Amino acid sequence: MKLTCAIIDDEPLAVELMKGYVRKTPFLELCGAFGSGTEAFGTLREHPVELLFCDIQMPGLNGMELTRMLPAETRVIFTTAFDSYAVEGFRVRAIDYLLKPISYADFLAATQKALEWFEIKRRAEAAGRGDRLAVTPDDGHGTAPRRSELRSIFVKTEYRLQQIPLDGILYIEGLKDYVKIHLEGEPRPVLSLMSLKSLEEQLPADRFIRVHRSYIVQPAKIRTIERNRIVFGREYIPVSESYRQAFHDFLARHSLLPQGE
Repeated sequence: MKLTCAIIDDEPLAVELMKGYVRKTPFLELCGAFGSGTEAFGTLREHPVELLFCDIQMPGLNGMELTRMLPAETRVIFTTAFDSYAVEGFRVRAIDYLLKPISYADFLAATQKALEWFEIKRRAEAAGRGDRLAVTPDDGHGTAPRRSELRSIFVKTEYRLQQIPLDGILYIEGLKDYVKIHLEGEPRPVLSLMSLKSLEEQLPADRFIRVHRSYIVQPAKIRTIERNRIVFGREYIPVSESYRQAFHDFLARHSLLPQGE
């Protein structure tokens, strides 16, 4: 599997460095290198690439502005000297970001992450997208149980449907076009090409709750809440302000909370 890619940076030495890294990486195919966002815009709109290595701070059209205008199929790895841009970068289809000066080891790790993302996407599409949403077996009488009665869901992962018991789900993380379902006692999450919203619509509302634009949790599995963050082992799930009241109301309905909490 190869990924088509392009490079944009207003520093000629940075462009040459990235060209060298691309040539050393067998699963990358370089389709263009540009010295500015303005120069690249027309070409990348007419001939989209799968992966774009893009500097952020550029005169004229900067990296953030450019990536918002590119076709949806293009994913971005930002190259920047300013790590404060990282959080905003993930809002514009950025798979990762690289801090300058960029080593080949860091470059390779980021591109392998991109390769994994595209492999998941292609496998799910090849297997057929019609049945990739969460489904559940019927009750033996030809009727599907109500959401509140569900015990498991099926999700499309790789080339198969995998059954996931609801009791085993800790939390679900949404990453643009796919989700990571984190399971109790499992070291690796289940990846599935679907949106967090579509999965949320399948889950029982009395057992799962959205706490952030990118996270759904199962409150019955929560052991610790610390400063508006839910703790699952070493992972901290933020409870965003827009979901905070609904989350506290949910906890109040399903548990005993001290007054004033």
